[in-house]
Amino acid sequence: MRVAFTAPMKPLDDPVPSGDRTMGRLIVQALETAGHEVTVATRFRSWRATGGNDAQQEVEQAALAEASRVLSSWEASGYRPDIFLTYHLYHKAPDWIGPAIASRLGIPYVVVEASRAPKRRTGDWAYGFAAADAALDRADLVAAMHRADRECLAAVVPAERLAVLAPFLDASRFLQAPRIPRRDGEPVRLLAIGMMREGAKLASYRLLTEALDQLPASSRFTLTVAGDGPCRAEVEALLARHPVTFMGAVAGEEIPALCASHDLFVWPAIREAFGLVFLEAQAAGLAIVGGDTFGVPDIVAHGTTGLLSAEGDAVAFAQNLAVLISNPGRASDMGLAARNHIRERHTLASGAASLDRLLGRALRNFALRATASPQ
Repeated sequence: MRVAFTAPMKPLDDPVPSGDRTMGRLIVQALETAGHEVTVATRFRSWRATGGNDAQQEVEQAALAEASRVLSSWEASGYRPDIFLTYHLYHKAPDWIGPAIASRLGIPYVVVEASRAPKRRTGDWAYGFAAADAALDRADLVAAMHRADRECLAAVVPAERLAVLAPFLDASRFLQAPRIPRRDGEPVRLLAIGMMREGAKLASYRLLTEALDQLPASSRFTLTVAGDGPCRAEVEALLARHPVTFMGAVAGEEIPALCASHDLFVWPAIREAFGLVFLEAQAAGLAIVGGDTFGVPDIVAHGTTGLLSAEGDAVAFAQNLAVLISNPGRASDMGLAARNHIRERHTLASGAASLDRLLGRALRNFALRATASPQ
């Protein structure tokens, strides 16, 4: 079917790389893999760093003007989508365009990945919160990316219109990356990948440093850090007392080989929704030591493909690190299990099949709601 797509949080061609941009591109790729024709309706970005009613109303007016422009363009060209799909909305990035176009054309409206924080019902983000809720109410199908978000959304989205879409990736390059085995007597090779910026990313680097500081003196490891950003100097200073190599920003095509040359992927995942890099590392055969945050336990099987600790708990994180550093054989077994885990549950083909089923549900829900609506 013809799918119109938009991403109000971050357009697909945004110059700044991020997991959000990558996931948006993967959704389009998966839809096309499933045989659907995808058209990016607009690259309009409703996300704003600061709130307030006046600012949000200004964004709303611009969004509605953009919806009118898109509709006029489609009318002139003869294009008409069968369904409208929006990727990632929340109070800082509401979607006014998708609901307006779907209602005007009388087609189903789908949201993939939505977050809801009830504490934003009042305050500077109240207008955006209400707009996001209105979009959820209009949606014929809402797919959360993990169970924690699904639980929050269940307060406003009926069960028949709510689903979980398991995160996925184009895993082929990672699954095919040849593993470089650790030589006998060689230290265990740790890998961390993350942007170096203020907020949750820097907090993760701080917790990682704190955990490494607590490892037994007998622990033999090296750490490779891939990533860059405005806080790089601070991150380098934090980790300077450990055997660390800083790679800087690494091109996407180089990440499979980088992962495959290590033994453990280590990342505290402070405030991370799920972390695509956890999928990539597992596909390349790495065991995980990570934070049990939001959707991370949905994609990392604790005790089988890695070890997770409570978010922000440096002591527990250090204990998990020590367990696998002292037992590299167990880490290797977990890495093998991790590759199978991704192959069975989180490939592009899995995502394509899941999205295809979700679109089918949306069509049925739309038809049922139309039948139930008063004439």
